[in-house]
Amino acid sequence: MPQRAVKQERAVRTREALVQAAAEVFGELGFAGASVSKIADRAGLTLGAMYFHFKSKEELAREIVVTQPGRIRPEHESEGLQHAIDITLTWAYGLAEDTVLYAGARLVMEQEQFNVPEENSHRQWTEIIASDLRAAQAGREVRKAVDVEAVARLVVNACTGAQMHSSIESGRADLPQRIEEMWRIVLPSVAVPSAVARLEFGQARGRRG
Repeated sequence: MPQRAVKQERAVRTREALVQAAAEVFGELGFAGASVSKIADRAGLTLGAMYFHFKSKEELAREIVVTQPGRIRPEHESEGLQHAIDITLTWAYGLAEDTVLYAGARLVMEQEQFNVPEENSHRQWTEIIASDLRAAQAGREVRKAVDVEAVARLVVNACTGAQMHSSIESGRADLPQRIEEMWRIVLPSVAVPSAVARLEFGQARGRRG
């Protein structure tokens, strides 16, 4: 392997190690309690190595929040309403197993300290859900008169609130059930009955492997 490729591969591994370490520290201490030295120590790297890849803990926190959607990979292929459900359920189950997802959920509550409004995670997730709802509307799963952007905001707000309450009351153990409950309440108001009848829920849609 050429030397340049080796260096690039090493740089990718170092960057991933820093993101993982930062996720662990942010997940344990929150944004305010974390420090670059604690993150570097957790990664087993020098401060110089950290600053080569990330200029600050703010930049690391942004990286974790902005890349959250890329970590949500539903087990099954789907589109429209089913895809929106699968994404939210995969996220809900994943929070218990993926430290980077967990850190992102915690950092959401502090993101005004490190994120610009244009990269606000609520806007990011709202557009993802709205895209699925637009596809569902085009496929006649969602009623034509429905404001899909408003519904997407409602879903994201509900998921955020469910995550907060589930964290307090069950350590997020019941989060997938709360997300499913939210969908079962929302769907009859926005989707045609035949589409609702075809949708699938449960662990099979949200838990990978």
